[in-house]
Amino acid sequence: MSHTRSPLNRARLGAAALVVALAGSVAACGTDTGEKGASSKAAAPAAASADALVVEDPWVRGTDGAKDATMSAAFMVLDNEGDEEFTLTGATTDAAARVELHEMAMVDGKSVMREIDGGIVLAPGKGQLLQPGGLHIMLMDLTGGLAAGDEVTLTLELADGSTKEVTAPVKAFTEEEEHYHAPGTADHEH
Repeated sequence: MSHTRSPLNRARLGAAALVVALAGSVAACGTDTGEKGASSKAAAPAAASADALVVEDPWVRGTDGAKDATMSAAFMVLDNEGDEEFTLTGATTDAAARVELHEMAMVDGKSVMREIDGGIVLAPGKGQLLQPGGLHIMLMDLTGGLAAGDEVTLTLELADGSTKEVTAPVKAFTEEEEHYHAPGTADHEH
């Protein structure tokens, strides 16, 4: 029996080989075997959250004239322009050794500042105002004074591991009914 291949059989074998090669290529597209070993699909949500976060009007309180110049706070408007909910879980800055997300709450008829449990959730198409006397980013153990006109760079951290860098101008200090108290005092509860 002869095993000669007709031009039609060779074309079919070539087409079958091409289908197998394409299937292997498509399967390999979903995986990134780079240094981190993560798939490119797994990295996509992280980029989407940071890209969906829009920050407007950021600013930081100056320390000139403050009773406690070792701490300050950052304020801004956060908007989620994406289709998925995400959570702001923290921030970092070279201007402070510690950074926490804080809220003002009524405890026993008294307004106290405390760390936010679980972060700040931003629903799709919604925003959140961080302001004096409300939600804010607390900067503690400052590495130096903050004068009006300076700038502070903050890196906002999201629950999915993505980050967004924000540069905030420092504005002159004004006391807001002593809302900002040293950690560990009766007025600063965690």
